Amino acid sequence: MSLPIYLDHNATTPVDDRVLERMMPYFQKQFGNASSAGHAYGWMAEEAVDQAREQVAALIDADPNAITFTSGATEALNTALKGVADAYARKGQHIVTVETEHKAVLDTCSALEKEGVEVTRLPVDDEGRIEPADVAEALREDTILVAVMWANNETGVLHPIPEIADIVREHGALFLTDATQALGKVPVSAEHADLMVGSGHKLYGPKGVGFLYASRRRPRVRLTPLIDGGGQEDGRRGGTYNVPAIVGLGAAAELAADEQEEDAERLTALRDRLEAAVLDAIDDTRINSRGAERLPQTTNLTVPGVSAEDLTLAMREVACSTGSACASNSNRPSHVLKALGMSDDDARATVRLSLGRPTTQEEVDRAIDVLVENVRDLKQQPSLAL
Repeated sequence: MSLPIYLDHNATTPVDDRVLERMMPYFQKQFGNASSAGHAYGWMAEEAVDQAREQVAALIDADPNAITFTSGATEALNTALKGVADAYARKGQHIVTVETEHKAVLDTCSALEKEGVEVTRLPVDDEGRIEPADVAEALREDTILVAVMWANNETGVLHPIPEIADIVREHGALFLTDATQALGKVPVSAEHADLMVGSGHKLYGPKGVGFLYASRRRPRVRLTPLIDGGGQEDGRRGGTYNVPAIVGLGAAAELAADEQEEDAERLTALRDRLEAAVLDAIDDTRINSRGAERLPQTTNLTVPGVSAEDLTLAMREVACSTGSACASNSNRPSHVLKALGMSDDDARATVRLSLGRPTTQEEVDRAIDVLVENVRDLKQQPSLAL
């Protein structure tokens, strides 16, 4: 079976061969438990975890001691949101976030509301951008946390994180940013966050591993642990270390730091090539958030009158998506696109194509041909149109 061209890197990335090579010894020969302090197997595993912590910290300009390894970004976001809400409950019970955040943030906020926390969800403009002034206006005396993602997973929109962070810090609240989609694609620095989250499988590392950065000075962030038991991570997150996955995350972070600039330049050119060709070939196609600062390899396009679900199924030669992978089983239109003011019909006529490190120009050119051909075919079949 011939596999399709993969243009869904925002959903997940293939593990880089160099990352896999670093991981392999920790499955068999160096299989020790990093918490086993009495013998060489444990020492080697602990050393590998410490090295990965330094590699992740270097990618975001952070103190390695401020990095906590988790099972992924979702756990890290739950830990940050719920951990802050509990630890700072006496100071206040108000959280500010944005309507276009990942469901891992929005659903966790909804769960916190059931426990008495108040949540303000800020709107975005029709390009998907948040205004820093809106963040400032939403802050209250009892605001303990503001959560704004660095880059949107569906549109690729980049938010003005440094400016927002300054506003929040001046107010005296904590600032959390989900940097999952931004890491390895654009420069990201913990200088502009009190809490930050990332995930291995969006970074050419393995699935099932991520991290939470929580500042340990100015301010020293207090968090109630989400998972107790074992005392790992200085008590911040219990459980046996997934050493091979942590090693993979560290290796992926190191490669990202070295290759980010080159990757971004090449993928921006390929994305622009794809968008220009599609706009030229299909008159009524729209590139969403095109006027905003975006990730270099993400394009989100609407083809009015054509079902995105039918289009993605028809394009057997190209693997892409209708939105966030975490919401792909839902029949509801994307909450991100709805926040941009899009109608239900247009939201359901929207596809996301996300390029990655392995993507070639030949693949992009073939994907253009396949996309254009299938859009034209579907437009001629009213039964398959919206």
